Parts: sequence; structure tokens; C-alpha cells
Amino acid sequence: MDFTVEYLSFYVIQGDGDGGAGAKGYKHYRTMDRDGYMGSEIREFLDSEFPRIVKRKAERNAGTENAPTKIGRFIVEPGHELSSNPNFNLFQRLRLADSKESFQNGCDDMVRMYMDTSAVRGGAFIAVAAKLTRFFDEPFLFVLKCDFEPKVARISDERSLISQVDMAISARNMKSIQYPHMPEEGMLEEEELKIHQASHARYFEDFLRYVSYEKSMPEMITEQVTSMVQQFIEEKWPDSEHEERKKEEQNVEFWSASEKRELQALWEHRQVVDAAVHLTAHKEDLELKFKLDGVAVKGFLADYGDRIHIAEENGRYVVLIEGDLFQFEKGVSPIELLKPPPLAEVVEHIRNKAVAAKEEANRQWDSNGATAEAGAGDVTEELGDAGFAGSGEDAPPW
Repeated sequence: MDFTVEYLSFYVIQGDGDGGAGAKGYKHYRTMDRDGYMGSEIREFLDSEFPRIVKRKAERNAGTENAPTKIGRFIVEPGHELSSNPNFNLFQRLRLADSKESFQNGCDDMVRMYMDTSAVRGGAFIAVAAKLTRFFDEPFLFVLKCDFEPKVARISDERSLISQVDMAISARNMKSIQYPHMPEEGMLEEEELKIHQASHARYFEDFLRYVSYEKSMPEMITEQVTSMVQQFIEEKWPDSEHEERKKEEQNVEFWSASEKRELQALWEHRQVVDAAVHLTAHKEDLELKFKLDGVAVKGFLADYGDRIHIAEENGRYVVLIEGDLFQFEKGVSPIELLKPPPLAEVVEHIRNKAVAAKEEANRQWDSNGATAEAGAGDVTEELGDAGFAGSGEDAPPW
């Protein structure tokens, strides 16, 4: 996948990201055309990055909320064209620039926009128009941000050995924007771009104010399940002013917003299976992850009711997982030598263990209760000796 660079502008950002007055600035170093790029040292730095950026996979609905690579779509009001979007217009202007001067002018505008973001850090800001001539006549636009590397040293000479490099950059953790998005080789989506930012600071999401991103898969599932629960509540209590309905709606709101949640015991098994089928119809490999006390279980939502079962026995939860083959990794354990007993025997063991624990708790209660009664008797005798027994006038108010 060979790219031919048409134009490149290189800027250095000065800024510590604290938002204070005078804390941020930028300097344009150089804008070059194809010939200038071919003879420059930056070519060795960037040539291998373009294919890596284009080949980097991104899902429209990311598997996590903080996925580093996302697909963005230019926001357009119904009935309007893409040209009504300011971010689209700037990207097209840079992508189709026909001279170094027009490309640099567009880059100046982009850098000024970038400097208004809340989390600017010092580093190199590079904009590149590059053609993938095998497939397209029009170039891609790449916007790259490389942070400065702290405390970088290089070998200098025999006497001083090393020297400090003040403004070193590397491709490691490089943040990038690719426009347009190429979901498959030879296919372009002009209304979409791809961003990559391996950092908690959302530089490019803040920078591109007129670009939207699809919800992550966890966010989508949360919304759909919450909607199902809301429908269940509405059917159970048609009266919107019913006190129980209001209480249940408040509980659902707290539950769905919590980072760590407990089993709600709200739906029957069949209702849960139906909801899982509805969700997995859109994406079969939705994950199912939970912990029972300290034991983690990880599978697929489609496995619930088929290979993963949840039950209750004597007030305790039980998870059953069925399958054909065990696989163990790294480090031999005695569990691998097990000849599994029948399920009925294991269930009986669980029941007996729960019954024994309950009996032991009752014995402890009886023992503590007898001790407490004996102690209370001693106190009564002492109080009686002191003249406080009975219900006479000298008795205390208790």
C-alpha cells in the first residue's frame, strides 16, 4: 500500500494544556510539495505510518466506551448537504488543495481550531495530503499529532557521550485522523473519517465539534435493556402516578447508572432469555461477564440459558456451565486430574453444605442467646439488691 505525498505542513505546538493565558502557541516550520517530501528526512519517519493508519481496524459500535479508534460521521441536518458542515468543508479544502500556499492556508486554519481545544499538549502537528494511486485519483487527508518525548538523550561524541534532545518526537502513541474513511480497499465513505487517539485526553473529539460518533456496544445494550425494563414497569403499573411505579423507576435509574450492580431478581428466566435473543439478533458475539463473589465468569450473552445457567439454592446463588471440553493453561493444577462426579451428587453437596451452615448459625444464635439471658439475670439480681427491682416509686424509668 504505497502512498504518494502531495503536500505536507509541519507545525510545532507549544502548550502545557493548563488553559492559562499565554500558555499555548504554535509555530509553522515548513510546508512542502511532493518533490520536497521525497528529499526530506521526515519521509523515513512517516512513510510506514500511512498504511498502518489506513489498515487500523475500527468498529462503528466499539466494544468499549474508551476505544482508541473510532469512526466519526459529519453532522448534517435533515435535508442539507455535507457542504453545510464546517469540519467537512475544511477537510475537503485541504484534501483538494492545488498549491502549497492553499494547503498551508487551510492548515493554518486547522491548527488555530486545534489550539482552542481544552487538552492541548506540546508536540508536532502534521497535516498531509497523500494519494493511494492504486485505487484513487483524489488524496487522503492525514492529520497527525506526536507528543514530545520527555528526557530523551542521544549519543553525541566520545567526549560528552550523550546530549539532551529538547523536542524529540516519535510515532509511538501517535494520534491520527484519516479522511475519508476506507472500510475496505477501494471503497471510500466521504461522510466519515477515522480517528485514533491512544490517550484518555479526547483531543480530536474536542477538536472536531461537528462530527458525531456511534454509541459503543455497552452503551447501546444499556439503553436497550433499560428501555425493556421501563416497558415492563409500564405494563405492570399503567398508572404513571402509582407510588410503586415511581419507586421502581427510581431504582432502575440508579441501577443502570451504577458501575457495579447486583442481581435484581426482577424477571423470570423466560423473560431474560427473550431479551437476550432480541439483543443478540443484532450482534451474535455480545459478551456476558459477571462475578459470583470473587469468581469471574466470561462467555457470550447467547450462552445464557443454553450453556450458562444461574440458579438459587438455600439462599445462595449457583452458576452452572456446561460444555464438552476443558482446557487448562500454564501451570499444572490438581483440578486437571479430576474425574467429575455426577451433577446430582454436586447439587446434593451444595444443599447439604447450605443446611449445615444454617444449623451452625442457629447453634451460634442459641449459644449467644443463652449467654445473654444469663448475663441479664445477673444484672437483675444486682439491681434488685440495690433496691431498683419491682415497680415501686424507687424503680428507674426503664
